Amino acid sequence: MGDVVNLRIARKRKGRDEAEAEAATNRAKFGRTKAEKKRDEQKATQRARTIDDAKLDE
Repeated sequence: MGDVVNLRIARKRKGRDEAEAEAATNRAKFGRTKAEKKRDEQKATQRARTIDDAKLDE
């Protein structure tokens, strides 16, 4: 036979796990210094400029 599972506890555990996953995502997304944000913005601008320069005009 299988183990007995308390659904209330399982539901709470699932909610905590999902909240922790979301918190980890937000830490990676928003937990950066101003210098890191500026560097990433400059890299994105450079990539966009490189792609635009490589396009052929028609």
